[in-house]
Parts: sequence; structure tokens; C-alpha cells
Amino acid sequence: MATAISTDRVRAVLLQEAFITARSVEVMVDLPLWSLMTVVVFGFVTRFLASVMNPTFAQYLYMGTLMWEIMRITQYSMTLGALWNVWSHNFSNMFIAPLSMLEYVVAQMLSAVIKAVLLFGVAAVIAAMVFDFNVFSMGAGTLALAFVNLVWFGYTTGLFILGIILRVGTRIQALAWGLVLIFQPLTAAFYPLQVMPPALQTIARLFPPTYVFEAARAGLSDPTIRWDWFTIAGLENLVYFLGATWFFQYMYRRSRETGQFARNEE
Repeated sequence: MATAISTDRVRAVLLQEAFITARSVEVMVDLPLWSLMTVVVFGFVTRFLASVMNPTFAQYLYMGTLMWEIMRITQYSMTLGALWNVWSHNFSNMFIAPLSMLEYVVAQMLSAVIKAVLLFGVAAVIAAMVFDFNVFSMGAGTLALAFVNLVWFGYTTGLFILGIILRVGTRIQALAWGLVLIFQPLTAAFYPLQVMPPALQTIARLFPPTYVFEAARAGLSDPTIRWDWFTIAGLENLVYFLGATWFFQYMYRRSRETGQFARNEE
């Protein structure tokens, strides 16, 4: 992939992403509508649970639900942006112009984080105004570090899935929706890590979101930043991201060498 990045070409891809998002019913349902339904439904669930049990435990569920959306939106945006171009038989055409794959991926990353910021912001406002849950109660520093790490892991899974799609084709496109869900029970998103069996706890500690959710839950009681957990999450994220980047470059190169890159639109 080229090393020089043109901001004009990145902006052009972002503009295309904006048009796709605004004009696609599927994207509007899967991103803003799904996120809004999630914050409302689980807001009522949390309100009910808080009335029959320790309110803090109920908040664990709601906080995990809201923060999970950060990772889901990031990964979904990165992979579906490419799939929309494949479905419209336009993906290979984009690279006839002097657009590099690096510029395209950077644009997808920017688009993903913009969507994550906007949708999480809306969800946080609804949670605070309607369900009396303030995500800043965990501390602004904890929230910021959690957001960065979850977006980062979303980038990693997005690159991994996108690499598979480029190499294998759209017959495994369901990964764009389903793969990230594998991490939901393995990262203690909705419950403390200690409730998991010891073997699963060991597996859970291999994934950065586990430490993020643990730090966020601890922040609800004490907003002090858990630097040890975030350091581990950051180091794991770095390792996984570098691995996903290598994997994506390899799959992209193999896709072009075998002709699969052009056949993806057949």
C-alpha cells in the first residue's frame, strides 16, 4: 500500500460514506435506529432491575450495553462501507482513480469513529435525561480511555473482517454483522469478570475490552482511572491491531494476485 496519504481523496471517500449513510435504509436501521432502540429498551430493563435489586448491579448492565455500541458501530461501519461498494459493483472502480487502499482504510476509520462519537453521544444524552444514568459518573478520564480502546478494538476486528471479505468474497459477508458478537460473552461486557468460570476468565483476559469494561464498572463506584487495566488493554490492542494490519495487507495482496479482488463484484 502507498505511504503518502492525500487528504482530498480521504475527504472524497468520507463524502461518499455520508451519502451512503444518509440514503441507505439498511444503514439507518442498523446504526442509529438500532442504537436508539438499545438505549431505550435496556434503559427500561435497568430501571426495572434497579427496583428489585442493587441499583449498582443494574447499572453494570446498562453501562455495558451503551459501551458495547461503541465497538459495534466502529466495526460495522468499517466493513459495511466496503460491502456497499461491492454490492453496487463500484469497489474496484474506486481504485481506477489514484486512490490507495491505505487512503480508503483511513477514510473508513475516520467515518467509523465519527459515527461512534455521534451515536454514543446521542445514546448518552438519552440515558441521562430519560433514565437518569450519567456515563460521566465513571469519570471523564475513564470514559475517554474506554472509548479510545473500544474504538481501537473495533478497528482491529473491522480490518480482520475486511481482509477476509477481500480474499474470500461476499459469501462470508455475514461476518460483518456477527463476528463481533463472539466477543460479547468473552469480554465480560455486562457482568463482572469474577462471575465467569476460571477457564473463561483466562480467555477473557486475552482481549482488551475485558479490562475496559472492568475499569468502567469500577469507575461507577470510584472515578479514579485504573491505569494498570488501561495499560494492559492498550498493549493488547497494539498487538492485535498490528496483527490485523499485517493480515489485512496479506489478504489484500493475495486477493489482487488471484483476481478475487475483481471477482468480488460478480
